[in-house]
Amino acid sequence: MEDPVGINAPQTDAQTGGFGSVESDSSALSDDVEKETNFSGTIVVKIGGSTLGSHDTTLRDLVTLQRQGINSIVVHGGGKIISDWMAKQGVMPRFVQGLRVTDEPSLDIVVAVLTGLINKNLVASMFELGARSIGLSGADDAMLRANIRDPELGLVGDIVDVNTHPIYTALKSGYIPVIAPGGSGSPTLLNINADTAAGEIAAAIGASRLVFLTDVQGVLDTSRRLIPRLTERQARGLINSNVAAGGMIPKLEACLTALHSGGVSHIVDGRKPSALMDVISGKTLGTRIG
Repeated sequence: MEDPVGINAPQTDAQTGGFGSVESDSSALSDDVEKETNFSGTIVVKIGGSTLGSHDTTLRDLVTLQRQGINSIVVHGGGKIISDWMAKQGVMPRFVQGLRVTDEPSLDIVVAVLTGLINKNLVASMFELGARSIGLSGADDAMLRANIRDPELGLVGDIVDVNTHPIYTALKSGYIPVIAPGGSGSPTLLNINADTAAGEIAAAIGASRLVFLTDVQGVLDTSRRLIPRLTERQARGLINSNVAAGGMIPKLEACLTALHSGGVSHIVDGRKPSALMDVISGKTLGTRIG
């Protein structure tokens, strides 16, 4: 799960008489031009702590992609590490439909572990491998603005806006943005699922690919066999029929979000050496959505 951020709220049609402001219209046009001319082919990679093991090559793969001139954006989770730290503090984690229930004490741990411990360790490790990367969180420059999703989940947010400016700024400066998910609610930070954040970011920038590097083979059917490819309708059917459950639900939902902006998504076993490079090079691996 992840954390929150805020953004300058856009004017509504009621405030502008049904027409967007000149400033907002020109800004939107500028973002579209920037997206199409400078960042076509950008990929979003979501990684979790469970996939970063002794045989994992994800960080090295990201360095290779950067040297090849491919723009990458990393969104990371860290659920297991968060749970470990909660246990140390005597806080027992609870989940509803794959999402972590977050109260105020839990949120303090989520923010500290994600934006501090995990984010900075990833950036430092990538630097040692030769990457230029920069750690960000969803709260930076109100990158992710969110509203409370469901009181049953506590301080968990649904993203309502993505400010792409800090992401584009990092990419234009030659960095790989490494983003700890989270969002600004009003008036507090909100925990945001990393899978959800990855999908929204991929959609906002028009990423060509969204890759989930996880600790399972991919999406499985009722007989526990790998499904190599899913259409939007099939993916929704797996969710609605409860074939997809737990943490796979937000992953599939994120893939569908990215799909609406034209991006192809993959859910693959990130523990396999060169998994990311294999996906980018077009090899059949895991489950493709779209």
